[in-house]
Parts: sequence; C-alpha cells; structure tokens
Amino acid sequence: MTQDPTQAWSALVQSWTRQLPWNGQLPRTGNGHADGDRHTAAFADPMQTAAMMMRWWQEAFSSATAATPPPAEAAPATAATPPTDPLALAGAMKPMLDAIAASGPWGAYWLDSCQRTILTLDALRKRGNQSLAHKKSGKPPVLSFDYELVLDGRRFERPVNYQLLKITPPAGVSFDPTARPYLVFDPRAGHGPGIGGFKEASQVGVAMRGGHPVYFVSFLPQPVPGQTVEDVARAEVVFMEKVIELHPEAESAPAMVGNCQGGWGLMLAASLAPRLPGVISIAGAPLSYWGGRRGENPMRYTGGLAGGSWMASLTGDLGNGLFDGAYLVENFENLNPSNTYVGKMHHLYRHIDTEEPRFLGFERWWGGHFYMTVEEMRFIVDNLFVGNKLTRDKLYLADGSRVDLRTIRAPIVVIASKGDNITPPQQALNWILDLYGSVAEMRARQQTIVYTVHDSIGHLGIFVSAKVAMKEHAEFVNALDMIEVLPPGLYEMVIESEEVVEAGRAGEHSQYVCRLEARDLDAIRAFDDDRDDEDSFHTVARLSEINEALYDTYARPLVQAFSNELTAEALRASQPVRLEREIFSDNNPLMAWVAQAAEMVRESRRPVGDDNPFVAAEQDAAGKMEAALDRYRDSRDAFVEKLFFSIYESPAMRALTGMAAHGADHLARPRDDLMHEWVRLKLESLYNQSEPGDFAEAVYRIGFACLEAGKVQDARAYRMTRKIAKDHPRLKDLSRREVKEKARRAAFIVQFDPEGALDTLPKLLPERAAQDDALAVIRGIVSWRPDIAPEHAAVIDKVERVFAHANENVPGEAAAGGTAAS
Repeated sequence: MTQDPTQAWSALVQSWTRQLPWNGQLPRTGNGHADGDRHTAAFADPMQTAAMMMRWWQEAFSSATAATPPPAEAAPATAATPPTDPLALAGAMKPMLDAIAASGPWGAYWLDSCQRTILTLDALRKRGNQSLAHKKSGKPPVLSFDYELVLDGRRFERPVNYQLLKITPPAGVSFDPTARPYLVFDPRAGHGPGIGGFKEASQVGVAMRGGHPVYFVSFLPQPVPGQTVEDVARAEVVFMEKVIELHPEAESAPAMVGNCQGGWGLMLAASLAPRLPGVISIAGAPLSYWGGRRGENPMRYTGGLAGGSWMASLTGDLGNGLFDGAYLVENFENLNPSNTYVGKMHHLYRHIDTEEPRFLGFERWWGGHFYMTVEEMRFIVDNLFVGNKLTRDKLYLADGSRVDLRTIRAPIVVIASKGDNITPPQQALNWILDLYGSVAEMRARQQTIVYTVHDSIGHLGIFVSAKVAMKEHAEFVNALDMIEVLPPGLYEMVIESEEVVEAGRAGEHSQYVCRLEARDLDAIRAFDDDRDDEDSFHTVARLSEINEALYDTYARPLVQAFSNELTAEALRASQPVRLEREIFSDNNPLMAWVAQAAEMVRESRRPVGDDNPFVAAEQDAAGKMEAALDRYRDSRDAFVEKLFFSIYESPAMRALTGMAAHGADHLARPRDDLMHEWVRLKLESLYNQSEPGDFAEAVYRIGFACLEAGKVQDARAYRMTRKIAKDHPRLKDLSRREVKEKARRAAFIVQFDPEGALDTLPKLLPERAAQDDALAVIRGIVSWRPDIAPEHAAVIDKVERVFAHANENVPGEAAAGGTAAS
C-alpha cells in the first residue's frame, strides 16, 4: 500500500517524538483538494506559501488526534507500528515536494535552502563524530596510504613522541632499488601528522609516482614528558640514518621535505648532520621570523603585543605542563575571520551535494589537535618566533654548541607564496640574506639554494593544494637530480606549462617544464620593502627575556600550584575550536534527528541552479558579510601594526630594555674576511686533483661555462644530458656519486676562475679526438633549442680556439690522437 505524504510525515514525527499514531488522512488545502500538484501557483508568493504550509501542519496534527477505529482482525496484544523507513517516507512525500519545487523561484529556493540546511548540519554532525572517533583511536596519521612503523622515538635514549613510517606502495606500484628515498617531515603546529599525504595528489603521492620509496616522519598526540626540541632534532637525525641504511643500493642520498614548522625542524636536524640529506625542500617554512612588509603581515606583531614568550609559558603551565595546539589553530583562524566564520561554511552550504567528502577529508586533519611540552613551546617562542636566533648565529644547544645552517651541504629548495599570511615570502627567504653576504659567498661555501614563489596560494595550499602538488612539488621531484648537480649559487625555479602532443592530437594532456634562472641577493631583497623595521623586533626579544624572568620568579610557582590535570582537562574541553566539533556530534541529543532527516533529503533532493534569483541574493548576502569581516580584519591589523611600532619604536621602550644605543646595524652578520684566501687555496687544490684524460670533468667545465654565460638551466637540457651520458662510452660507467663529485669540482673552478677553467682544458684533454668528442657532447646537450643560443655559441667558439691553439704547439701525431696521451 502506498503511503501518502501526510501519513509519511506523521510516521516520521512519531518515530522521532513518540507522539500518537496517525490516521493516514491527507490534510486538505483551502479548497479541499488533496492533490498538491493543483496548487503550485500558491507557492509563487512567499506569504501564500507560509499560509498553505501552516494549514497543512494544522490539519496534519488535528487528524493525528482523531479517533481511528481498530481494524476488525487486529491483534489485541500488539499495536501496529507505522513505517519509519526514511527512504520510503521520502518517496511518499514526493508529490508535496514536487509541488513546492515547481511552484516558482521562491518555492524552489525555499525547498532547496531547507534541504541544504539539513545536509550541512549532517556534514557538521559527521565532522564531530569523525573527530571523536579519531581521538578514540589514538589520533593516527591522516595518511591516505598504508604504512608500517620503522622506528619509534619513544624507545630512544632520549625518548620523543616521534615515529618513522614507511609508506606501503599501492597495488601495481613498484620502486627502483637504486632510486633515492624520499622523506616527508610534517608540521607540528597544533595539528596532527598526515597533511603531506592525506590524498593521492600530495607530496607523498607525487614522490611515489616518481618511483621513489617514501618515508614519513610522524608524531603522537601526547609528547613524552620533558622532551625538548633538541631531542626531536636528534631523533630526526636517527631517522635519516635509518632511511639511508635501508637503501644501500640507492645512487643518491635521500630527498627530504619539511612543511611549515616541519621545515625549520628539518633544517635544524640537517645542521646537526649536514652530509646526510641529498636535497632539502622546505615548503611554507618560516626561518626569518621578523620578516614582512608593513601593512601586509600582522602575525609577526603577536609576540610583541603579548609582551614576549611568557604567555606561552603561562598557557603551558595552565595545561599542567602541556601546551594545547588548539590555541595555535585558533590563532590561525582568527587571522582571516571572513573565511573562518562565513566563507568556509557558506562554500560547504552552497555546494553541499559535492563538497562534503572534501570538507570531511580536510577537517579530519584540521580538527586533530595535538600537544607540546612547555619546554618545547618555550624553545620555539624564545629562540624562533620572538628571538629569531636560528639564522643569526645565536641558537645554542644543551652542550653549548652553536647551530649554523651554513654547514648544510645539500641543495635547498624553498617553496613560498605571496598569498601566504602565515609564512610570507620574506619569512621564507630572508634567512638567505642573514646567512650570506653575496652569491659569491654561497658559492665559496658550495651551497645551492633554489626558490619558487607562487602568486596567490594560501599557507595551507602550499602543502595541501592538489594544484601545487602536481606542479611545484612534482617538479621538485622531477628536478631532484638536476638540482643536486647544479653549480652552487642562488636560482629561481620558473615553472611553465608545455603542451604535449600524443596519439596525433594536440593538447591531449599538458605537463610542466621548469627552468632554473640564476639570481643575486637583490632578487630576495625585492620581496621586502626594507628591513629597518626588524630593529623593533630586537627590542621585543629583549623585553621578552625580561618578562619571562619576571614570570618565572614571581608568577610561575603560583600558577603551577593551582594547576592540575583536572583543571587542565577542563580548559582543553572548553577550547572553542574543539568544543564546536563536539556540539555538532551525536553526543549532543539535539542532533539525534539530523541523520534520518538528511537521509530523507538525499532521497528527495530538489537542488536549484545558480540562475535562481534567490540564489544570487544568497551569494550577494554572503559576499557582503565576508566583505564586512574583511574590513574589520584590515582595521584590526592596521591598529595592531600602529600599536606595535608606537610601543617598540619609542625611545622610552628602547631605554627600558637597554636597546637605546643599538641601531639596525646589529642585525648584520660579520663577514668572513678570509674567504678570498680560502677560495684561492681551494682552487689550487682542485686544479691539482684534475687528471689528464678526465673527459667527464672537461665536459662539465664546458657545460657549466655555458650555464654561467646563459644564467639558465633548463630541464630539457638536463634530460638531454642524461640521455647522452647514458649512451656515451666515456660517460655511461660513471656512478651517481662520481658524477656529483666531478660536477661540483668543475662548477667551483668555472665560477671562481672562468678563464682558467677553459684555458686549462687541453691539460685534461690533450688528444684531438677527445676534444672533438667533448664539443660534440656539448652541442648535443644544447640541441633541444632550435638554434644554439648566442651565449652558448660564444663559449663553444672560445673552447674551439683554446683547443686549436694548444694543438698548434704539440706534435702532429699527439694532436691527432697518437701516443701523447700515454
């Protein structure tokens, strides 16, 4: 028997509220007809719609109270239970919903908005349940890939809550045992681990697609009591050593990626073991914490307006020794209130039919709040966020040793974005200016730094966005070998799309091609307005030390005396970003009806298109609310900036902190006056190591001379180099280690003695046949272009003249390739 709409609705209400049974009579509209399709015109007017709906509900509840004689053969012992299947009920209500949807723009929009409201509540309910289930399971990494535990830091001599995981390749994916391993360090900045691999189009995914075995540095929700940042860094060094040990056949050292705070953690660990990484990439990682432009980067003022790091200590002490990462998440959300309170939720509401899986996938990570010890948080705030000591040679470890990032020998790739309001390009790149006075100094120290700056992506998008994963991170993976043998110096990675023609169809798919363009330090300075404002942050650092000492002496004993696990847990439970998830979960009895209602809505969904005028009005209203919150944010940030500089640029504050006699010159790093002498001695040593007949070094010298002349290294040229070397009888037997060593030696000679590098080529290749072969290799490498670039042609012409001049002064037999080589 088919159930009519009113009977269906009554049965559903009965199942939710346990009200009286219902007699199955259809509530009638004003003219007495039961067919809702004949009254669609009434829905064209909002007031008529409301009146009609009111009459429906009145008749429905009136008929619900009417006496209904029991069936003649009804069983006396058991009352009949009305059907409550949401899918059946949704089908029974179809005529009424069709009438509303067909009534006109207002009725269709009203029905659609009601349904979207229920579905949005259901998405929030699922988010809350997901958060509770994740907490109950111990908050494992939110990786979308299977993995196995390799090392557990809790078992180390200095235990930490970090773990080394090996990503299990999906079915059908295999790795070359000679491929370099790939190691991802996720951020520990309030959230849990996994964002670097929470979907297939991620850092983990693109690395596996590139044929690399992938490892992941994870961490647990609760830190080991007393663990420090130094303990974590030394544990990460052990992880690096283990990965290298597990891949003895790999031709190159591991590639390592650090996201956000995982980036500075990776750099700290790499400075303790500078020769372990093969290539380092840091994405959205702050290393120069005072950097930024006035009017654009307000987050850097937070520490100063709080009076320094003592607030972090207070928060940790109130947490009974644990700093709640939810506070960091809350600070992040407050940076952009329009997105937090309107944009994100309205996007979910407007696109609820398709957006729920993406929303829940991201929220699984975003809602997982982890903890740090007070010792860790104090180290981070004192030495990094407020003190900015990492790149100023002022960060010391427990044994008194000083951290110096210039000891790192691996090439470093920096991925930043102009749209990042957490780690703007200045904070991601100014550390280069802190460490090096010139590109020549970088080259002398044999350091290669490559950077790429996205135009608009936000902070999370740098390591979350699928577009960034498939572009910047994928090109990093593809360019690993090229970057590793790149001559030391500073380069910008420029990524362009290239149309690929396959199967006779243009544009069947596209891929990206990257080139590396040589830059000087002025390119980094151009991202900043100036660095004079950083002098105020030095005053903040000094005031922070004073306030921290006062807090430790006078307030901390009292706070710790009144804090315990009960009070700490009460604070954690009432934290807004955590509480909002539990409120909308099934733990709240007021949400009990949502799941069934959402199931009914999905079965009877009546969406409206963007051409509906009320949808346009909704979008306009949401846009105006976001704009209003943006104006509030801009006013707030401008006030915060003015307040900060009015305090810390004042003579009174400088005098109070003892900084009145200091100027911006205290920021300058002392330069090494012995660098030129060291370079001279290094060149002499490298020339002495060069042996006659070293064909590979000769080719590298010519190639790097072309690169220096053109200032650009193109991925296509590098692919051509690999192809030629693979088949060339003089080059194919070189190991990856030998290639890297010879390339580094040749690059140093070319960079610091460009004339001598070419003039001494005949000593490397005394035979004319070898000379001609070397030039043929170089011409083959640059053949990817339609014609040889003028700068490359000039270098090749010079090399030909050098060889010709040398051959004029040797016996003809030797010049022709006789016995002179022997």
